[in-house]
Amino acid sequence: MSFKDRQVPGHLLLILGPSGSGKGTVLRYLRENYPDAVFPLSCTTRDPREGEVEGEVYLFVSKEEFEARIEKGDFLEYAIVHGTNYYGTLKESILSPMEEGKLVIREVDVQGLRSIRDLVHPENLSSIFLTVDSWGTLRNRIVSRAEISDEELERRRQSFLMEMEWAKEVDHVIVNQDGKLEETFDSLNGVLKAFGGDHSQ
Repeated sequence: MSFKDRQVPGHLLLILGPSGSGKGTVLRYLRENYPDAVFPLSCTTRDPREGEVEGEVYLFVSKEEFEARIEKGDFLEYAIVHGTNYYGTLKESILSPMEEGKLVIREVDVQGLRSIRDLVHPENLSSIFLTVDSWGTLRNRIVSRAEISDEELERRRQSFLMEMEWAKEVDHVIVNQDGKLEETFDSLNGVLKAFGGDHSQ
């Protein structure tokens, strides 16, 4: 299934950004304020973090199952993140709701963005890059969230530097500054209003 050459009634909003940039907070806000939107689950091979519930945001699967679904062509896009775990989006979870006229909101990385661009008409697609003002800010968020090794922190730093290049490929960039969350939400609402997705409550 591909909508590349034809428009459909729905719209797909993609959220990108470095780990620790606030994507989880933004997605919670969107869930609460855009109740009619569809938030497809991600499949991942990583272990659940504390407090994460199977079926809320992620479907936690084994590497073997994930690779089997790749072979079957079930994924709209997938990637290996931080060199260790698979993350992916199932085709039906995004394309079917769009054909029904719904707003679909999805977190992806740049590989996912590029893959989805090949399947969705540009008029049906918007993308936001959520970031922070510096690596120092991001480092503090990561360290405060969970215990992390120096080696892993350096991997995250390298990922951050690489991911900052993603900003060149998206439609909108939002800097999520500490203490200014309401400004971030205002910017989000402005993006959604621009393509008619302003059905918040």
